[in-house]
Order: sequence, then C-alpha cells, then structure tokens
Amino acid sequence: MMDSLIQSLPEEIRKHIEGREYTIDDIGKSGAKILIFDDLVLKITDKSSDDRDAVKMMRWLEGKLPAPKVISFVEDDHHRYLLMTRIKGKMSCDKYYMEHPNELIPLLAKAIKMLWSIDIKDCPVIKDLDSELSKAEYRVENGIVDISDAEPDTFGESGRFKDPKELLLWLQDNRPSYEPVLSHGDLCLPNILIDNGDINGFIDMSNCGIADKWEDIAMCYRSLRHNFDGTYGKVYSGINPDLLFKELGIEPDMEKIDYYILLDELF
Repeated sequence: MMDSLIQSLPEEIRKHIEGREYTIDDIGKSGAKILIFDDLVLKITDKSSDDRDAVKMMRWLEGKLPAPKVISFVEDDHHRYLLMTRIKGKMSCDKYYMEHPNELIPLLAKAIKMLWSIDIKDCPVIKDLDSELSKAEYRVENGIVDISDAEPDTFGESGRFKDPKELLLWLQDNRPSYEPVLSHGDLCLPNILIDNGDINGFIDMSNCGIADKWEDIAMCYRSLRHNFDGTYGKVYSGINPDLLFKELGIEPDMEKIDYYILLDELF
C-alpha cells in the first residue's frame, strides 16, 4: 500500500527513503514530526521553526563530534525537511542507566567535556545571551511562551515571578558573566546516546552553537534531577545529581545554573 506521508515529501527527500519502514517518534516537545528509519532520521517542521542553524552546525561538526550528518535539507512553501543519519544507542535516561548512576554520571560529564574540547574559533553559529534574550523577548511579546511545563515555583501567585514578562525583565537585569564554549543547547538526557558503555553521539542539534558553558551544565543537571526525582513517573532513590560537578572537576555555580534554567522557561 502506498504511504501517503512519504508520497507527499519532496522528491529530493523521498528518493532516499521511499519503500523503507519507519516509526514516528513523539518523545520531544518541539512540535516536529520525526520519522525514524533504520539508519536515517527525517525531521519535518513548519516554516515557523528554523533548522538552518542546525544544518550549519551539523555540517561544521562532521569529523569533530559524533552527531547526525546531513543527507539532505529541503524547504518548500510550508515545511522544512531535514534528512540526517541516525545515531544509534540508548538514551542516557534509559532504565538501565537510571538504575546504574555510577555508570551514567561519569558518562554525562564526559559528554559535556567532549563539547568543551571543540575549538570554536570558526564555529558558524553564536547563541550568546544577546541573541537568546532577544528571542525570549519576541516569545514573551507575542504570547507564545508555554508555562505549562515550567518548574512549579517559577510562575504564579506562589512562584518567583508573576508571569513570563516579569521573568524576562529579571533575566535582562541579572546577566551572568560569559564563558564561551561549544554548547549543545538542549543537553537533556534523551539527547545523549550511549552504546557499549560509552558516549555514541548527540542528537537534536537545533540549538547548538557558541554559548556559555553553564547553559549545558544547567540543562543536563536539571534533566538528571528530574529523571531521578519522579518528575517523569518513576522515582529512583539514593541518587545525588550533584555528583555531576565532582565528575566535571568543578565547583557548582548554582546562580548560573538557576539563571539558565529560568531562561529556558521562556522557550
């Protein structure tokens, strides 16, 4: 039977995947349609989502970092289509790693250090606070901030901020110092893949670029904490997410971690 979804795709994309079996992945929150093939992944977004920076970064990262390689990128009047290689492995939030934090936490630290090790002098995408606060301001002004999955104490009568606008003003007035590194941009556990006991690669590179080093630490720390504390269902007891800092060999800067978690509330 003819697959209507595949038939609706641009020829440049369809020729690589026609007749092949796939599943649809809906674990993310981006609103994109993700088709998973054995060795390829197709990401379909509407024109309001811009994957062009991700394409630049994936092409630039070839040979530098284990990340998807771009096979084809096509735009039409309504959608963008990004076909890339598939990184194999288990998500680092897999049940096995949740039950073996002594294996997981050193691997998460290794993933962060892999990003830091990349020379950024000719990196094509910069995502510093000027650009990120500008994007956040646009989202606040246009009413497109979704507060439904924010931390419980961020907004509302009993929260730290009345609404996204008040949070934005606080972020603008309390910018931390800047330590530029290569940043994944959304370094949560599902985006770090492990195979044979080691980091096999990174996925979802849509926010990758030069940014402050504490941004990735903050996203990884929050994801680690939430995957253990029952936010996503199961509670894994006896785990100390602060061990991540020990594995990184740094003292935690909780003010910066707090800042970048709050900034992410607007995205």
